[in-house]
Amino acid sequence: MITLAEFLIAFFLIIAGIFGFVGSFGLLKLNDEMSRLHAPTKATTLGVGGVLLASMLNAAVVQGHLSLHELMITLFLFLTAPITAHFIAKVHIHLQESRDTLPEAGGDGLWATHDTPADED
Repeated sequence: MITLAEFLIAFFLIIAGIFGFVGSFGLLKLNDEMSRLHAPTKATTLGVGGVLLASMLNAAVVQGHLSLHELMITLFLFLTAPITAHFIAKVHIHLQESRDTLPEAGGDGLWATHDTPADED
């Protein structure tokens, strides 16, 4: 049982390392800010999640006690990372785009960053 748990812990740590490396590499190598935002919010979040899963499994099987601290960290991370990415993307759109440079908005002609219709100006 311990050997299987050790293999699972090693598996989660290897997966976490791969996701962390891919997220960090994407942060450095992607071309524009919006693409760079995608790498750390997706891949690195999964990397940290893998480390936390390995830590929870180690505490439960090897050390013999249930550790919920890692679960709380995981929930906090998965709740806050998308919200932070959304705010960063909105700031980038506000600073980089104007009504003239945005593509067509579709049905109502409104964008979330420019909330008045063009014909009301």
